[in-house]
Amino acid sequence: MLKKDIDSSFLYRNNLRSDCEHCFGLCCVALYFAASEGFPKNKDAGEPCPNLNQEFRCCVHNSLLEDGLKGCIAFECFGAGQKVAQVSFAGQDWQKVPSSSKQMFEVFLIMRQLHELLWYLTEALSLKQTSPIHSDLSLMIDEIERLTYLRLDFLMELDVAEHRAKVNTLLIRASELVRNQVFQERKSPQRRRKTFSRGADLIGADLRSIDLRGANLRGAYLIAADLGGTDLNGTDFRDADIRGADLSKSIFLTQAQINAAKGDISTKLPPFIARPRHWSLSI
Repeated sequence: MLKKDIDSSFLYRNNLRSDCEHCFGLCCVALYFAASEGFPKNKDAGEPCPNLNQEFRCCVHNSLLEDGLKGCIAFECFGAGQKVAQVSFAGQDWQKVPSSSKQMFEVFLIMRQLHELLWYLTEALSLKQTSPIHSDLSLMIDEIERLTYLRLDFLMELDVAEHRAKVNTLLIRASELVRNQVFQERKSPQRRRKTFSRGADLIGADLRSIDLRGANLRGAYLIAADLGGTDLNGTDFRDADIRGADLSKSIFLTQAQINAAKGDISTKLPPFIARPRHWSLSI
């Protein structure tokens, strides 16, 4: 892969979005569905969702919210589905070649993790504040990208946790560079400032009166919370109220997080995040 700069990183990120037209419904089969995670009932991994048709399309896609399928709305594979379907398995689907199904589903779970890492790394590379580590970020992107093209038996033996740890070290450094600049620039004496620890429990919290610019909410629980923008890597957005919130300058935000939140037309999002169709169109 060519060395990426700030501009090309935005183009590259398009390859890290789900493309269901070129997938085999892998997320609807490979994943375990839990009633506690936004599904009407449990579903075992490897068992096709009853709403998946023979063309690998969802029969209830237009009524997911009404049918209580919040987990489906929130899910994002970061482009892993089409990579596995069209590259790893060369367009051979699990229905026509049942013997490949188990391996395909396992590879999908691994590939999704690798593509998620690529999403975060690519965003970090797109930030001007991270210029001191752009070279390291670019090299790491190339390294993770190479892993996605490994032979299937090698891919299945991959220690993803080891690579995630290396990537996380870079992402933490990127976060520090961005947030340090924000701390130096921000001036908002009328709003309270507060420091949160990683993994903070902010379930149901009303954060509208707190200046969150430059804050670190990595891994925080924001279920039913009301908040503004910050480092949102791994933050739990289920039912977080972000109507009217400005997240346009937040970092490490994913489509899956936004899909799980409650927003509206007044919610400001980064340019690479799509506004969910199920959000309210009124302010």
